[in-house]
Amino acid sequence: MFALRAAPASVGVARRHVSALLSEWGVDRETYDNAVLLTSELVTNALTHTASEWIVCRLHIALGPLHIEVEDQNRGWTLPARRQPGPEDQCGRGLLLVGALSSDWGVRDTADGSGRIVWAVLPSRSGGPAPISGPPTTNTARPIPHSAEGSPSDGTTARS
Repeated sequence: MFALRAAPASVGVARRHVSALLSEWGVDRETYDNAVLLTSELVTNALTHTASEWIVCRLHIALGPLHIEVEDQNRGWTLPARRQPGPEDQCGRGLLLVGALSSDWGVRDTADGSGRIVWAVLPSRSGGPAPISGPPTTNTARPIPHSAEGSPSDGTTARS
């Protein structure tokens, strides 16, 4: 579990933290890639659609499936739902990706009713590609970070 302040730079922090956890756990490449993407989408949605001051991310793996949870503080007026964006829309595809990549996903209130948890389950492929030993090594770096990624020097850090 790690907590993040609700700021755009926290999306990149969440990706880096999840990447490190999954590398440590030795999950297969497909699960790794999908989990980093889904965490990014869920954290972005929590930032975009709530007025939270903080966001909590939880990952746990038990005999196969990887569970990802992102908790926010604001219950809001509506539940997160998949949209049908048009071809020119710049947003609205996050939960479509979550639905396409996960074996299951959903929304529930926190136990004390103070917020909402959006969760997704990713099957971990056994007998598939060899476990990863670190993040991808292909050179896909962009010369300029996306504004939502922040920078290591912006003061945004994950709290365990």
